[in-house]
Amino acid sequence: MDSFNKDLTEEQRLMKQSCRNFIDRVVAPFLREEWQREWNMDPAERLPDRILKAADDISIRTLGVPEKYGGVELNPETEIRSFAIIAEEIARGDSGLADKLVQNWKVAVLLRNLAAEHLQKKWFTRLVEEHGLLFAHCLTEPKGASDRWLPYNVPEAAMDTIAQKIDGGWKINGRKQFISNGFDAGLYVVYANTRPGSGMLEGTSSFLVPRETPGLEVVRCNETIGCRFMNNGEIYFSDCYVPYDHLLCEGEALSKAAVYFRPGKIIQAAKNLGVGVSAFEKTSLFVQTYERGGKMLIKHQAVASRLADMATRITAVRTLLNQAAYSVDTRSSDSDVLCNMAKVYASQEILKVCQNALELHGGMGAMLDVGIEKLYRDATIFLHMDATVDISHFKIVKAMFPETAGRYAGPEN
Repeated sequence: MDSFNKDLTEEQRLMKQSCRNFIDRVVAPFLREEWQREWNMDPAERLPDRILKAADDISIRTLGVPEKYGGVELNPETEIRSFAIIAEEIARGDSGLADKLVQNWKVAVLLRNLAAEHLQKKWFTRLVEEHGLLFAHCLTEPKGASDRWLPYNVPEAAMDTIAQKIDGGWKINGRKQFISNGFDAGLYVVYANTRPGSGMLEGTSSFLVPRETPGLEVVRCNETIGCRFMNNGEIYFSDCYVPYDHLLCEGEALSKAAVYFRPGKIIQAAKNLGVGVSAFEKTSLFVQTYERGGKMLIKHQAVASRLADMATRITAVRTLLNQAAYSVDTRSSDSDVLCNMAKVYASQEILKVCQNALELHGGMGAMLDVGIEKLYRDATIFLHMDATVDISHFKIVKAMFPETAGRYAGPEN
């Protein structure tokens, strides 16, 4: 299952091994010994502080942050591929932890492309110095989620969150929902409508909003069935004032955010892949350890067939993911199509891998303290993270057939 390692650079091999050691020595023992913490209804008590501190020891919380601010820069020619390698390894341990960390990576890419120099210095320095600091990207709203990922450029799909220009800055009002790291983040990138009546691609702006800003309220932690070590949140903005220099991009924020969205799709597929690899590794060990009917489980033809199916699906996902990541790194014209293909394909295939793992473990697969049902729950989340399956399909068709694909929003002609 690891034959693709021959194509990695020396830097990537070292990063992969460091992450694998971190998972095996720190994360896996924690999950075995303290599996109940996943169900703690106090979000602050779920993931021990020592886990993020250990992540800092191998510098994976500050990937993508420029070296001049103390971060870890990756080779720009292979950056997205490197993100994918690291995300897969972390998700092999826990997908919620992976999601917690990768939000920082993706927002770091966005900030270094769009934020003013003094804001980069302030927030990148804080990110490096404060081991618990997390970033969040606030796009989804109660009345609009995956449809904003299309995007069809019509006012009917515009943000409900509104930002109005006032003396010296902007006043933001609205609500964001289902935000990764939303409950814990210290800094939010917030998208808002600044030109009501305009299409989304002309009327959406983005802002940097620190958590302590008056008018920003973290309303709740959304309790999910999987990925529970990342605290998903809902945020409310009431006359939330930010100074003018905290505007990242006016009017064209969705277009400019492609530097965030494309790596995001790759990382999403890679996290999903990591869950599948974990399911395969655990199941492979199980069927070669336990006996039923006088034979080792793997010697039963039905079991062997399922195991081969799991391996095939994982390899197919990795192959498409590698192609998509290479496309983004090389800025190929087909990168948007491949990103969405990789994301949606991984979400569907890895869920099947985890279903096989659950069933091959028999009754043990349903036991909370075994950890297989957790992988299945985590895999279900990926069907609608970074856009639902159907919306991803719409985007693929829209990119392939821009002149004839159907309209999703707005009046029919």
